[in-house]
Amino acid sequence: MKRSLRISVVTLTLVAAAAAADPQQMSDPRVADLVRTGRIRVAVFPPQYTKNPTTGEIGGMQMDLARALAARLGIAVLPIEYPTPAEVVEGLEAGTCDVAFLVVDAVRAVAVDFSAPFAVRDFTYLVPADSSIRSAATADRRGVRIAVVRAHASTFALSHIVKQAELVQTESLDAALDLLRTGQVHLLASARQDLVRYSTRLPGSRVLEDRYGSSQAAMAIAKGHPGWLAYISESVEEAKASGLVRQILDRAGQTDAQVAPPGNPKVSP
Repeated sequence: MKRSLRISVVTLTLVAAAAAADPQQMSDPRVADLVRTGRIRVAVFPPQYTKNPTTGEIGGMQMDLARALAARLGIAVLPIEYPTPAEVVEGLEAGTCDVAFLVVDAVRAVAVDFSAPFAVRDFTYLVPADSSIRSAATADRRGVRIAVVRAHASTFALSHIVKQAELVQTESLDAALDLLRTGQVHLLASARQDLVRYSTRLPGSRVLEDRYGSSQAAMAIAKGHPGWLAYISESVEEAKASGLVRQILDRAGQTDAQVAPPGNPKVSP
């Protein structure tokens, strides 16, 4: 707990100092309306964040990046919890939150705008101890049932390539893991870093070494805010170039994730 607090303080101090050194950052007309509110409302959904059981404080990699952005803006950050990514998108469209962290994909790009991506991650499978499936390439077989999370980016990617296996939709990773634990499905598909964490809850299970796809993680906002989008993308590019994104990923244990190269997200159909 103390180590996590020190990390947050150091991160925010560095970013706040950089913003203070350039007063124009604080008065940038592109985000003047956002700054006037005095806060940025950040949407989060499980398992994207952590919550301190005593204080209720929301933490995690996404919140570290959000706090860095808020410090650059000179305003507070307010996390808002949503059950699923789909409800996050609805929140952005309804204006009940300002920014979210989502995987770039063509379906969501219809509803929201994406910043420059900050990380690239693998999509793969979690299999139980007795599974004969050893690679993602051999998972698409007749009779194989794959648990997926409804509207998750990993599910969108998988739905484009699966020809024979059956996708079993669930509302959360917890529900998907229950299906795997009880033998109702043969695999669980999601982002590698989430599967590594969930594998500890199913003794003997393993995360496959190869992948069936990959994703670009970015910040997302509702359409109609081009100034916000340009400002946030600049913030993301600076965080990548300075090494801040790499530091945040490593501290979160996401050493397998790569820092995204410079540039705009690639949205594939």
